[in-house]
Amino acid sequence: MTDDGSTRKTRRRGPRPATPERLEKAALAYLERYAASSGSLRRVLARRVRRSAELHGTDPAEGAAAIEAIVGKLTRAGFLDDDAFARGLAESLQRRGLSQRAIARRLAAKGLAGSLREAALGRLAETRADPELEAALAYARRRRLGPFAAPGRRAERRERDLAALARQGFPFGLALRVVDAPDAAAAEALAEDPDAAGRPRDPE
Repeated sequence: MTDDGSTRKTRRRGPRPATPERLEKAALAYLERYAASSGSLRRVLARRVRRSAELHGTDPAEGAAAIEAIVGKLTRAGFLDDDAFARGLAESLQRRGLSQRAIARRLAAKGLAGSLREAALGRLAETRADPELEAALAYARRRRLGPFAAPGRRAERRERDLAALARQGFPFGLALRVVDAPDAAAAEALAEDPDAAGRPRDPE
């Protein structure tokens, strides 16, 4: 309040110019809060560069060069590791019930190169008997599809359940095996023995 009793509005300060030093500080703060790929970090910093150019007239090209230098520095220092990030994210998404196709799309959205996406999916195949089947079961369990649905409702929901798995990117043959499992115990047994239901492995 001023001497004459009027209220003075406090002007809120806008973002400061995106200098290389401020961009690096912002990058470190972001990585303290989130696990990120180099592509994700680039996008975060690029937004700051664009905003700075709009508000302060800074050079976007200089900002882009600073971003590349920062990403390189943080990669060499071990703060960024796209390979480890891709593997960790793929494993997390697979446990949540995402199909291989859906995982590949998520990894691509994080700006990860095709070789890293393939390596992450390959790692899943090496460490699990059937990662696609395990993911389909996890999704069906979470959404109460097929053998995980309430008793008495399976027949009327069968087509809907198959469609739900198909929308998630699971092959139709695999969706059939999960949805048509006799009961929840038989469905869970599929993960331990993919041939437990008496059907061959899905060729896809």
